[in-house]
Amino acid sequence: MSIQRKFNDFDDKIRLGRKDEAYAAARAKDDSITDAIRKEFKDNGYPVVDDFVQGSFATYTAIKEKGKDFDIDRAIVIDKDDAPEDPLIPKRVIQQLLEKRGFKNAKIKKPCVTADYSSEDLHIDIPVYRVSVFGSYDLAVGKNNSSEQNKVWNPCAPKELIDWVNKSANYGTHSDKKLYQFRRLVRYIKRWRNVTFSDDVSRKIFSIGLCVMFKEQLSNRVNDEGIPNDLDALEATVSAVINSTYFLNYGDGDYKVSVHLPVLSYRDIFDGSSMNTGTQLRNKLVSLRDKLRQVQDEESESEQCNMLRKIFGDDFPTSSNSSSSSSNGSKAVYSTAGAVGTSQGA
Repeated sequence: MSIQRKFNDFDDKIRLGRKDEAYAAARAKDDSITDAIRKEFKDNGYPVVDDFVQGSFATYTAIKEKGKDFDIDRAIVIDKDDAPEDPLIPKRVIQQLLEKRGFKNAKIKKPCVTADYSSEDLHIDIPVYRVSVFGSYDLAVGKNNSSEQNKVWNPCAPKELIDWVNKSANYGTHSDKKLYQFRRLVRYIKRWRNVTFSDDVSRKIFSIGLCVMFKEQLSNRVNDEGIPNDLDALEATVSAVINSTYFLNYGDGDYKVSVHLPVLSYRDIFDGSSMNTGTQLRNKLVSLRDKLRQVQDEESESEQCNMLRKIFGDDFPTSSNSSSSSSNGSKAVYSTAGAVGTSQGA
């Protein structure tokens, strides 16, 4: 069995889709909360005109993660003509609704309303947008204690970002297979992040940041017959990320990470990120690249698997077993994916 088959088995093990049975309870809760928000907003005079899924489910890069909460990233959209001038007004309505429904620590963060469900393993992020008749979006930005100048409707393009991530038109021959490889690579790097970093650092390495870096620096390895080589693609893409301009050198081995959204508002995803986060991320990416090169040089498939299990954890199969996409009985969910184009944990 080739090492690519092992990567395929690994991906089957960690991949999570919104329609998967493992996500059924979270999906039902998401639908119920969305219906409740629609009712409350209509009663308050600014009816919901659209809602859509953001984050890793929208870009097909969600992963299962043992011992971590299921995430919901649900965008709520109201008409610009009906929207309150104060962007915090609809966010406070959502906060109160979540508290009534049993969520704990419901908070109004800068880009969204966030909360954890007290009786289930569930975390939710809900950004609020207003949309004009011309189709332009503004995000409700601000916290409860924000000054007036920091409570704004900020221009953005959430659906354009999702489309940008999912685009395969520029990949040429076997474009779909190259897109699928990109999604697998993002799932791999997210699992690597969760295995490699402490929880405190991991949550600051935003999934959308990793996704944008990998999309922009993607080095596909799909041959003329359409056969992928994920090991080589991952090594080449990680190398390209390291050699890019994402890491700002401050001397003495210190770095800050800066990754800008490719669409409006073009903000820096890691704005406000610490030197420690940037330095750790770059150093560990360098270590990952070197380890992947060692795997490439290794002739024994058994030893390759052992090396990759040290990189990705025990869900990567050994040379004598094959993973299954079926549930192993443990709670499984992608972690810290964040709302596409909004959530920074601010």
